[in-house]
Amino acid sequence: MGSGRPTVSLVTLFPCVIIGLAMLQASNAQDSPQDFLNAHNSARAEVGVGQMTWDDKVASYAQQYANSHIGDCSMVHSGGPYGENLAWSSGDLSGTDAVRMWVNEKADYDYGSNTCASGKVCGHYTQVVWRNSVRLGCAKVRCNNNKGTLIGCNYDPRGNYVGQKPY
Repeated sequence: MGSGRPTVSLVTLFPCVIIGLAMLQASNAQDSPQDFLNAHNSARAEVGVGQMTWDDKVASYAQQYANSHIGDCSMVHSGGPYGENLAWSSGDLSGTDAVRMWVNEKADYDYGSNTCASGKVCGHYTQVVWRNSVRLGCAKVRCNNNKGTLIGCNYDPRGNYVGQKPY
């Protein structure tokens, strides 16, 4: 007792550890490979397209590319061997929210004419549901000194071929 050190009982410390772990778990919620897959496969099921599977090689590519933009949050496509969707937010965007943004482009896609509404973008959506893209890998980084979030998903094989419908 006379050592001058504060004493902390395990009973007091244990709830703090549990709360800390719960907060860590919550902060990673909706960013796991399964979360990305579920969000993609849900959109694909709506249009009768088969499920994608997670691919570690594709995910590694996505992670390396995202890591290369940690300093600037740049939304420039990699030009690599895979199809690619990118999302950026000044906040802490979740993986499922990024996929939801891409899927929301469905409202601007006309399947009959295989075109986007005038002045709208829908290529992120068509890549999500591209029938032949069957392997998925995604990554998320906090970027620009923690002032933003960059999320990238890559698709193998790539989609969005001119003149072809996604499904």
